[in-house]
Amino acid sequence: MNNNTGALVISMDFELLWGVFDKVDWRDKKDYFENTREIIPAILKLFDEYNISCTWATVGMLFNHDWDEWNQNVPVVLPEYENKKLSAYNYGNSIQTKETEALCFAPDLIKLIKEFQGQEIATHTYSHYYCLEPGQTPISFKADLEKSKVVAKKMGIALKSLVFPRNQFNANYLKECSNTGLETVRTNPSVWYWKDTQKESLHQRIIRTGDAYLGFNDKSYKEIAEIYPGIRGQRASRLFRPCSGNTFLDRMRIKRITSEMSKAAKSKEIYHLWWHPHNFGNYPEKNLQDLRDILNHFKNLRKKYNFNSYSMIGLNGLINE
Repeated sequence: MNNNTGALVISMDFELLWGVFDKVDWRDKKDYFENTREIIPAILKLFDEYNISCTWATVGMLFNHDWDEWNQNVPVVLPEYENKKLSAYNYGNSIQTKETEALCFAPDLIKLIKEFQGQEIATHTYSHYYCLEPGQTPISFKADLEKSKVVAKKMGIALKSLVFPRNQFNANYLKECSNTGLETVRTNPSVWYWKDTQKESLHQRIIRTGDAYLGFNDKSYKEIAEIYPGIRGQRASRLFRPCSGNTFLDRMRIKRITSEMSKAAKSKEIYHLWWHPHNFGNYPEKNLQDLRDILNHFKNLRKKYNFNSYSMIGLNGLINE
């Protein structure tokens, strides 16, 4: 980094049902996503209280108000995944009732996020597009990004950052990111158990889970590389896992994060924390308290080491100064 301070970057993958529709039955998740909708204003108030910037990587379909608008906002080219269950369009066509709209659309929450200082609304693609699944193509990815740009522009939002859904980073698509006006993307941690996320092994999942509780403080970094002309890659450091209900493990999980933050602050490095708002859907009060504990620790690091808070585009701007 070109400045003389460390940086906490927070990004969240804002998806609601679009991020998990192939894994759950929406009927079992109504309370879960209702909690998520209530949690987002609470998170924003916490960020405001602690002067925290954040990037909300938002699935473009959430910008729609209802199924009628969703049906009107179909891209000119759709992804033709070999696994048809991955298509948000096939899924959306199968669940179009008034009851499901609160699980799939959130323009009110997007407007609320926009009102808070320091909050960046970024893209998580329009349809939670899977960039490494068989059947996806640069043409359909381009159409998807263009639709994201259109729906965001209607709300007065210029998209500058992207997070690849399910961390399926595809360097071949950076050209289209640049053509769409994006300037930074989140990349995966540079360790073997975060590679090939679309076909990860059980061993990878076990190691990744264990790393959330124990390990070296080696997740922060100094440099943000230009990975394509005009595009910088910002590496994720840590997934903020939700409360498990096990007091001992949850204390270890928070201690792991605060220890890594301390190392980043002392070393004047970048620490990039990310999660999904819906991760707080179970144990919402406890998850919010865990977040407050982390932000209190950040507050102390800010005072002691001038550790600062940035959104993805905010950090990108700092690097480009």
